[in-house]
Amino acid sequence: MITRKRLAAGAWALLAALVAGLAAPAPATAADGPAAKEPPKVELVLDVSGSMRTRDIDGQSRMAAAKQAFNEVLDAVPDDVELGIRTLGADYPGEDRERGCKDTRQLYPVGPLDRTEAKTAVATLAPTGWTPIGPALLGAADDLAGGDATRRIVLITDGEDTCAPLDPCEVAREIAAKGIHLVIDTLGLVPDAKTRAQLRCIAEATGGTYTSVQHTEELSGRVSQLVERAADPVVTPVPLEGAARCADAPVLTPGLYTDREAFGEHRWYRVDVRPGQELRASVSIAADRPVDRDYGVLMRAVTVHGREIVRGSEAGDGRTDLISTGLRYPKAPSDDDVEASSAEVVCLQVSNSFSAAPGVPSEPGLPLELTVDVVDAPDEAADVASFGLGRGWWLLGLLVVVGFAAGLLWGWVSRWRVAVWRTN
Repeated sequence: MITRKRLAAGAWALLAALVAGLAAPAPATAADGPAAKEPPKVELVLDVSGSMRTRDIDGQSRMAAAKQAFNEVLDAVPDDVELGIRTLGADYPGEDRERGCKDTRQLYPVGPLDRTEAKTAVATLAPTGWTPIGPALLGAADDLAGGDATRRIVLITDGEDTCAPLDPCEVAREIAAKGIHLVIDTLGLVPDAKTRAQLRCIAEATGGTYTSVQHTEELSGRVSQLVERAADPVVTPVPLEGAARCADAPVLTPGLYTDREAFGEHRWYRVDVRPGQELRASVSIAADRPVDRDYGVLMRAVTVHGREIVRGSEAGDGRTDLISTGLRYPKAPSDDDVEASSAEVVCLQVSNSFSAAPGVPSEPGLPLELTVDVVDAPDEAADVASFGLGRGWWLLGLLVVVGFAAGLLWGWVSRWRVAVWRTN
């Protein structure tokens, strides 16, 4: 009887557990976890101004070459890339400058790509009006605004902007100064020297690339490459603003940072380094506008009391638009438990000696990229190269001994050969 009661109680308990399990909310799935990373976004900006009628690319017009390249690019766009298309000079054929310089619109919205719809939209384009590159770049930046996705503008044009004083190079610098990490790549269709300079300036202001194109195959290949590059994982620099003195400087952790520095300015940052760690830092400053030929960059690591620990510097003479330097500071381990657990505040000073002729804009400042890493300090043996100066004395002695022995051997062989020759 007792056994039957126990069996009945067990059956009821099992039934209750099953009912409770069915009534309980479903466990969280992968979809309920962290939000998926945003897909990369690309907007192609196409010049449809009247000059695109010119027939000088593989026996066809520039517009026909661009359409052919677009069809090939749209077929090759990776599935995880959101793509949009914006035009400039596609609608207004008149002579009114004010209207012509507003002639830019989004032809296909940035989002998942419908290849048929996008190709149909491009096929309807005909060379029409002005070349408002500056307004088109501002419109494309708005099209790609928001979110943390990788963003890239690919500008395809055959001529310089016709809507000054809105200089497209200054527009690109303003976009870069916002710290939104929007890269602009430019492609010039059979460009002249002035157009080439303008397109190169736009690209360099945002960390993009410039390419001169004279054939349809070059155009489609390069655009496809840039679209695919947007899908590659990249480290996004963190925008920050250095201080005028170390006490007010931002504290940096290992990572990649961007800032802007005026001509001849000093900026300060701080990094915490514990005993047994090594600070590795580097800085690059780009001349995104015409500057005088002689310039340099200096990076110093100093204590909070102003004593210099180590420095790195580099000078240039105008042959390159980018100059970089770096430093390393290994902090020795400590046997004191209290000292070993406390970090030393290292002040990083970044200075430049760029200058420019009168009339060259000083704002925004020159783009600066700062890399900071804190790693375990290498031991003494591993910190010296196998053939470096630290271990060089024994190597030098070994070379002397080997050379002396080789000399003796060669002398003996030579005398033996002479003796044999004389005997014979």
